[in-house]
Amino acid sequence: MRFATPWAFVALLLIPVLLYYQLGRKRPQALQFSATSLFAQVGVSWRQRLTALPMLLRVLALILLVTGLARPQQGIEKTYDISHGIAIEMVIDRSSSMGEEMVFNNTATNRLEVVKKVFEEFVTGNGNQLTGRPNDLIGLVSFARYPETVCPLTLAHEALSGFMDKIQLVTNRAEDGTSIGDGISLAAARLQKAEEVMSKEYKNDSSGHYEIKSKIIILLTDGAHNAGNLTPQEAAKLAAQWGIKIYTIGIGEDIDLSGIQGFFARMNRMARGVDKKTLKEIADTTGGIFRMASDADSLRIIYGEIDRLEKSEIESVRHIDYAEHFPFFVITALILLVMEMALRATVLRKIP
Repeated sequence: MRFATPWAFVALLLIPVLLYYQLGRKRPQALQFSATSLFAQVGVSWRQRLTALPMLLRVLALILLVTGLARPQQGIEKTYDISHGIAIEMVIDRSSSMGEEMVFNNTATNRLEVVKKVFEEFVTGNGNQLTGRPNDLIGLVSFARYPETVCPLTLAHEALSGFMDKIQLVTNRAEDGTSIGDGISLAAARLQKAEEVMSKEYKNDSSGHYEIKSKIIILLTDGAHNAGNLTPQEAAKLAAQWGIKIYTIGIGEDIDLSGIQGFFARMNRMARGVDKKTLKEIADTTGGIFRMASDADSLRIIYGEIDRLEKSEIESVRHIDYAEHFPFFVITALILLVMEMALRATVLRKIP
């Protein structure tokens, strides 16, 4: 129990003054008798015994009123967690070249399937080098010639694997291509509104609170930009303006195309190689890193590096909510004052 305005108790000093004024002043005699010996034989009635009751009720009422003005409060301690998480957009290439063979746990599959499986380990953890990202907002964007939002930013990670399964290799040749710039720009636009998503996720949750510590894009591609409206460099500059960091991961063999120039270099990059120069430029522009992944193990190592660089935090906060109790004291005081007035006007009425 605490009092929000304890200085109100100073008013208690006025109560003795009131008592002195009420009891100490000399009252004029109402009736005069030549002798009072006859009254000695008369017993004391119950009304006489209760003569002081109205004044007692008034004093108690004043004490309660002053206590109410001091605003008594009862504290209820609450502890809640503040999650300082990372908003992450996974931008995944689903162009036809992602269908090339890659090994996952000693089993041959394709690049896209490896990316999907290791992504799930990154989100939920694999009990080894990847611990999972339980406190992060994560969304999915895929792209070939055109980008699309597969899953909006969410904390409901159990749904992410289902959305990831929906990402399939492009089959329509007219939709094939590698629009890295547009994929980045779509993901960056989603991240810019991450706070709005966060408020919706927590609007019915009074037990905790969520704050976005940073925003990142993880771009996975096995080719070079050859479609779309924005160039990768333009998209990277846009992301940098919005405070978004981009980690770029090249999928496939680390082939050096730096010695090939002109038209043939561009054709080779589109056909078989990762444009490492562009991916590094994207990462450098936004403060991220560029890495190459040739198989599932190397991809896990890269995700582990990102885990170490982008740590989410949970902070426990102690908070005390105070409930006001002044209504009880004020209402009780008013009841006592009404009782006092009723007694003075009826059974304990005095004749002047």
